[in-house]
Amino acid sequence: MSDASQTADSPASRTVFGHPIGLTNLFGVELWERFSYYGMLTILGYYLYYSATDGGLGLPQSTATGIVGAYGGLVYLSTVLGGWIADRLLGMERTVFYGGVVVMLGHIALAVLPGLAGVGTGLVLVALGSGALKANASSLLGTLYAKADPRSDGGFTLFYLGINLGSFIGPLATGLLQTNVGFHYGFGAAAVGMALGLIQYVVFRRNLGTHGREIANPLPRSALGKAIAVAAVGIVVVAAVLATGVVRLSNLSEVTTGVIAVASVAYFAVMLRSPKVDATERTRVTAFIPLFVANVVFWSLFQQIFTVLAVYSDERMNWSIFGWTAPSNWIGSIEPVWIIVLSPFFAMLWTKVGDRSPTTPRKFALGVIGMGVAFLLFLPMSGSTGRSVPALAVMAIMGLFAVSELMLSPIGLSVTTKLAPQAFRAQMMALYFFSLGIGTSLSGVLAGYYRPDREFAYFGILGAVAVAAGVIVYAISPWISRQMPGVH
Repeated sequence: MSDASQTADSPASRTVFGHPIGLTNLFGVELWERFSYYGMLTILGYYLYYSATDGGLGLPQSTATGIVGAYGGLVYLSTVLGGWIADRLLGMERTVFYGGVVVMLGHIALAVLPGLAGVGTGLVLVALGSGALKANASSLLGTLYAKADPRSDGGFTLFYLGINLGSFIGPLATGLLQTNVGFHYGFGAAAVGMALGLIQYVVFRRNLGTHGREIANPLPRSALGKAIAVAAVGIVVVAAVLATGVVRLSNLSEVTTGVIAVASVAYFAVMLRSPKVDATERTRVTAFIPLFVANVVFWSLFQQIFTVLAVYSDERMNWSIFGWTAPSNWIGSIEPVWIIVLSPFFAMLWTKVGDRSPTTPRKFALGVIGMGVAFLLFLPMSGSTGRSVPALAVMAIMGLFAVSELMLSPIGLSVTTKLAPQAFRAQMMALYFFSLGIGTSLSGVLAGYYRPDREFAYFGILGAVAVAAGVIVYAISPWISRQMPGVH
């Protein structure tokens, strides 16, 4: 075979729908990882607060929603470990694979181990594995595009379609299993989903070519002992904090929010002061700060799908469909349906308009404003009681959730890869996920203030704050854009 033929058939030159062929592999593995993650997450809160007679553990409802929020935050906190492993030890491509293996083991633990022992073991493993997989799958996708490639936003939007296909199917499967045969069968289905994702990833691994195989900032052999010692100290500190009762199930979401916030500040400081970051890269990191804050505001509302809105679905929504009552956790599948419908449109839109599209800061601002408006739309239903809120009304509101998410989330993934310093590519993505982590754990904190008799104030105040935050970001967007030379 000639060199020209080899080049034409190489993964780097092959495309699908105008995008690098490697997108298909990452699309698939993320689909199945999200199937397992959201399939488990949408029944987790119910498992924690349902009574023992209903198959649950009988924890207080506020504690259960706090745990769900804190767990989501810890998933995103662990992305820094996944990013560090990729940048310094394994490279992004191998870290994605091993992260998926750990996720699968976590779901198996939830399926077979009873009580809080199974919850603790399973959630720790899923958090660590998801952290490794999430940051690196997104960063790996970014390596398939040049920094100025106008296809990038469209590619990330298609990638986001894969995420939401998994997010849609997962809760449907686990909800039916949970209501018909029990919680542990639902957790088992999540393990099967992740196993399918790993098989697909291995079979089509060649589509990625050499992308993500390199180690950006290899750890010197002489520093390996120090890294192990730091990890050991960290484990001892966590064990001591838990043993002394400083961190309890009831305050886990507050502690998680604080820890990720402090870690985020430290990480920004490390990157801004690193000699491996040049002046242009440092300016881009500075521009990332207001986008980071906007992301926190957005996700603190959005992730309440799994805290407050999970309770709302269970206690306030009428899920009767032609005489059959659908599982309450199906609220987790509504918004992904909208994403699936709208993602191709947004992908084509950003690809078609190219540099004429709104700047990234303005997209962020519009996403936050839309999320605030979505919360305000719950106000007309706040005076009703019992299971009287029609599912169709909530489905319509979830449409605005989806539009807001598409304005912000895939764009956030894309711009993070563009703003990342070369020496911190994977770790910059981990920092992006820190903003999701703060927002997610904060959703658990905010859930503690929700009561059915406070719905008007709850949705009204949070919605108004989000709209105000979005307006501020929109107002300063020209300044943010000036700090992003070479990035739209």
